[in-house]
Amino acid sequence: MERNSCEIDMTNFYIEKVAAFGLGRDLRACVITHGCQMNARDSETLAGMLEAMGYEITKDEMAADLIIFNTCCVRENAENKLYGNLGKLKARKAGRKNMKLALCGCMMQQDAVVDKIMASYAYVDIIFGTHNIARFPQLLHSHMESGGMIVDIWQDAKEIVEDLPAVREFPFKASVNIMYGCDNFCTFCIVPYVRGRERSREVADVIAEIEALAADGVTEVMLLGQNVNSYGHGLACGTSFAQLLHKVAGVKGVRRIRFTSSHPKDVSDDVIAAMRDLDKVCKHLHLPFQAGSTRVLKAMSRGYTKEDYIELTDKLKAAVPGIAITTDIMVGFPGETEEDFLDTLDVVRRVRFAGAFTFLYSKRQGTAAAGMENQVPEEVAKERFNRLLAEVNEITRQVAQEKRGMVLEVVAEGVGKNGILNGRSDDNSLVHFVGDEELVGQVVNVKITEARTFYLNGELEEI
Repeated sequence: MERNSCEIDMTNFYIEKVAAFGLGRDLRACVITHGCQMNARDSETLAGMLEAMGYEITKDEMAADLIIFNTCCVRENAENKLYGNLGKLKARKAGRKNMKLALCGCMMQQDAVVDKIMASYAYVDIIFGTHNIARFPQLLHSHMESGGMIVDIWQDAKEIVEDLPAVREFPFKASVNIMYGCDNFCTFCIVPYVRGRERSREVADVIAEIEALAADGVTEVMLLGQNVNSYGHGLACGTSFAQLLHKVAGVKGVRRIRFTSSHPKDVSDDVIAAMRDLDKVCKHLHLPFQAGSTRVLKAMSRGYTKEDYIELTDKLKAAVPGIAITTDIMVGFPGETEEDFLDTLDVVRRVRFAGAFTFLYSKRQGTAAAGMENQVPEEVAKERFNRLLAEVNEITRQVAQEKRGMVLEVVAEGVGKNGILNGRSDDNSLVHFVGDEELVGQVVNVKITEARTFYLNGELEEI
């Protein structure tokens, strides 16, 4: 594995940078993230490298001397948002000759997108993709030496760069990549083409990172991968995801373990047993089913049937009492009929999800579904989407109501604008309660007094 590939640049770059700008202060950088938790984790790495180079990290885009957009291409809305943001920045960048603008992430792995940016947004300084984030310091250095646009896109990556710095949002919880890429090639999904094929990190590297995080005060870790259940494929040691969960649970100081995302076809009995037997593994599973129709699922190349999915969720509920299952649901996949859509509603009613991300199908060029016939008319898809949303929200509200009167163990994560604390329970419920700000980062007991559709209100219980 490559290690510390950015160390020289991050050590020596600061003096050159300040001399080049002559501002008399530290430069400020803002990393703006679109998309999934994998992107969010990549942004933490970018922020860590920037900080090591001497940048001050800011959330204030207006105050930034360098702005990085970490992009998502899963849906068209995310792409349109980027182009809108770039348009708004044109005049500001023209008025600040030393301002730098960089683009990275999944959108940049698409040739058509890069061509469009080069042709229509020539004021962008650096373009790089998902596979070469570790090279960002060198790319910034190259741009400052040449003054021209730097484009560095890798089509594939076999190596995993370890030991990169990161800036975490929370001192008490952290995300940890356990693998990269995806081998599933669902017909609607662009991810395998922009994130590459599956590559698992070595067990020792994952555990070493988590041990270091625990030593730094982290008590909750989120294990990340496009499909965590296929972790270990290709590793010489043959460690499975279930075995990795057991190893992570053995790390002293870690109190909670979460993971995402899970593909229904790969959730093994061993993983279910680990969720049942390991107290540190949270009772929450995000399990996208996408569509309820077996015919549509086959067209999506999902690898399971409607009946398979329901059987799996029944097995999870029997093995892990109180588990909260959340999901992703797509409406309007090519060829979807009213009967197919009713199958989706049937799954929602039978599984009774604690929450769901609902989406209209978004055609992604380069995927098999983009060329399929019988694209669903937009007005039909939107009407079905609204019916689905009403059904999902009502069931989510009912599931939340079942928690009234319960005492939940909550990690206090922050303070809202109204001074009310908020945090997450073991089953990932968002909980609001009155308490002292000093409780942030601590585990507290909260008795639920009121349940809303998307959050719970409660009162702090004396320990």
